[in-house]
Amino acid sequence: ARFHGNRRWEPVGPRPPLAAMFADRTAAGAAVESLWRSARSARCEAKSCQTGKILTAEAAVQSHSSRDAGVQTDQSKDAVQDFQQEVQVDYASLLSFLQRVEDAVIKELNKNWESHAFDGFEVNWTDQNETVLCLHTLSYPEAQDQNLQVTSVSWNATGSVVACSYGRLDGGDWSTEKSYVCTWNLHRRGLNPQRPDLVVDVPSSVMCLAFHPSQPSLIAGGLFSGELVVWDTSRTEDPVTWRTGMTDDTHTDPVYQVNWLPAAKHRNHNRLLSVSTDGKILVWREERDGRLALAEGFAVVAQQVPRSAQLKKFTWGEAAVGVTSLSFSHFDPHVFVVGVEGGYSLKCSTAAETLALHRTGSSVPLRAPAELAFSPQGGPVYSVSCSPFHRQVLNLFLSCGTDGQVHLHSMLQTQPLLSLQLSKKYLFCVRWSPVRPLVFAAASGEGDVHLFDFEKSSQKPALSIKQAAGEHPVYCVEFNTKQTRLLAAGDAAGAVRVWQLSSDFTEQGPREMNHLEQLASEITD
Repeated sequence: ARFHGNRRWEPVGPRPPLAAMFADRTAAGAAVESLWRSARSARCEAKSCQTGKILTAEAAVQSHSSRDAGVQTDQSKDAVQDFQQEVQVDYASLLSFLQRVEDAVIKELNKNWESHAFDGFEVNWTDQNETVLCLHTLSYPEAQDQNLQVTSVSWNATGSVVACSYGRLDGGDWSTEKSYVCTWNLHRRGLNPQRPDLVVDVPSSVMCLAFHPSQPSLIAGGLFSGELVVWDTSRTEDPVTWRTGMTDDTHTDPVYQVNWLPAAKHRNHNRLLSVSTDGKILVWREERDGRLALAEGFAVVAQQVPRSAQLKKFTWGEAAVGVTSLSFSHFDPHVFVVGVEGGYSLKCSTAAETLALHRTGSSVPLRAPAELAFSPQGGPVYSVSCSPFHRQVLNLFLSCGTDGQVHLHSMLQTQPLLSLQLSKKYLFCVRWSPVRPLVFAAASGEGDVHLFDFEKSSQKPALSIKQAAGEHPVYCVEFNTKQTRLLAAGDAAGAVRVWQLSSDFTEQGPREMNHLEQLASEITD
């Protein structure tokens, strides 16, 4: 193009056609290689996409009520007829068979009718470990902190309150160590096993307890110091009601058992009986000034113990014989049995008139009660228990002690009817059941409570239950005479366990009253 001054330019040469300038044309496509994909392939990476975490739950739906329903189709008359046609009975052969066996069957039925082999038999589908349940484990932590032991347990007149005494039956300074009497009402709402309803502080070790037989709030205790004390549990401020104090009449050794005795003339007034290893058995009466005064007494002196062939090896003289336990006959109010440290039992009588050869001073004359000495055991006798069921013909009682055996005696002979080895250590207590003539319980030094049932076996316990972990001795055991399925046991660890017995140990079978007499007669023969 050329320019001519102010003139517009013009192209030089021919002008191309307009169509040639804007013609359609297809160009090759452009490609860009992906570096990300190739890099990922080289590393063999895998990517995924996941939604948020899904929460799941399982639930079951159960209606509040249920019903069982059965559906039975109606049987057609044709099916019944077909079934009846299939059953064909050869009545002639059946009659012939029954005639042949008639005499034998009638003979066996008569024998079964007269037999007593299955009297009182009840099928027990429960496991042995389920027959006894521990309802409560009671304790007083302050006493346990002092390593005190449960020396005695007792149920009150209603059977709803259990009491225990704390003290020591092994080493330690018994005379000056503080001890306790504790009670729990098992029917109280909100019962705290480690918080007794009542705690009585006692300046001397309490060796034994006994609730009053008809007044639920009165409880008597014997102390290591030789004293007797009566507490009224309804008086929380000053529960001490009567006490012996320290006089010339007071025991000089620990009191190991105390019993309430009904007064013969005054039914509303009771007397207390106490036994001690000083050899004295004393009866106390209540005075208005809060004192327990000595009413009468007995003394067991070696020289006045009836001699027998079995006791010749013992030294005889005027020495006192230490009494450890006592049990009255349930049929003769004058007859009682005592266990002594010398290793034998004595049959005694409150009607004895012979004066005891006892040198120590006493406000009343002491009498010699012993009438019969039973054959000696292998060590001191710790507990005796007269049967509350047997007829007066046999006068049976149980005894136990350091030889680990329970001995079944009849008051009619010196030799035991039966001796049962229940423990390799001591047996501290034995109690006859108040509702089953063939059942008794024994407390062992190995920490077991043995339940014996002569109906099941005359050689081994029907059940042995562990009182506590380890081998803490069980010192005392008591049946509840009102709530007969309850049994209380106290141990050296300071605990009282309340056991619930099964009906096997509490329901008396037919003619059970005669079984023990039959057993005793068989042993005697």
